Amino acid sequence: MFDPFEGSETAEEILAGLTESQRQAVQHIEGPLLILAGPGSGKTRVVTHRIAWLLEQGIHPSQILALTFTNKAADEVKARVNNLAPGRRVWTSTFHRFCARVLREFAPMVGLEPNFAIYDVGDSRRVLKRALEESDRDVSRFSPDQIAAEISSAKNEMLRPEDYEGCSMLPIGKVVEKIYPLYQRQLLKSNAVDFDDLLLHVAMLLREHPEVRSHLDERYRYVMVDEYQDTNLAQYVIARGLCLDHPNLAVTGDPDQS
Repeated sequence: MFDPFEGSETAEEILAGLTESQRQAVQHIEGPLLILAGPGSGKTRVVTHRIAWLLEQGIHPSQILALTFTNKAADEVKARVNNLAPGRRVWTSTFHRFCARVLREFAPMVGLEPNFAIYDVGDSRRVLKRALEESDRDVSRFSPDQIAAEISSAKNEMLRPEDYEGCSMLPIGKVVEKIYPLYQRQLLKSNAVDFDDLLLHVAMLLREHPEVRSHLDERYRYVMVDEYQDTNLAQYVIARGLCLDHPNLAVTGDPDQS
């Protein structure tokens, strides 16, 4: 049986050493929360102590999700939470790792099998090379890296191949209009995704399938995003989509960065 107090720090210990404003943020439970502070001011400390506080209030670890932008940051949050609340497995993850797990659960809804492969940059470039060879358009003006960067940017802005046409006024846009569909078709044919697809597919699932969005919203009732100013559109849609029914989204950010 789950005991919300077993193995956790007392409330006094969780709040010890925090400033008054940090305590207010840590003790905030229901509703949205924005934490603005500069580098080195203790934002990660607030995030980890808030997770411990939620656990102390009896919230089950499986209902808490902390999202970061690097594996190093995720590991740091995980270690700190474990020190504050030993043995309490709160899911702390990068956006990409989180999306990979969600996508395996709902893969058929985006035309994939659950055992899909996640291609690294080298694999993705090989697929792009095949798409370039398949195309009858002259692409000599642009390098594969330039084309890949434009496709990546399109995916982060939630533009699928069918949405991209006419969206770019740059000369490279006309090339990408032809290559992007071929590249994406090659990925799906190989039952594979690139890193940007992890975000794009999950963002589209949340936007276009209300039953999936509601299911995940119910599963993760308390969501925290560290360094929120770094989010792109796909990441914003994911964070927002998880917190409509239970609007308990807490984000940290640096007011000096956009």
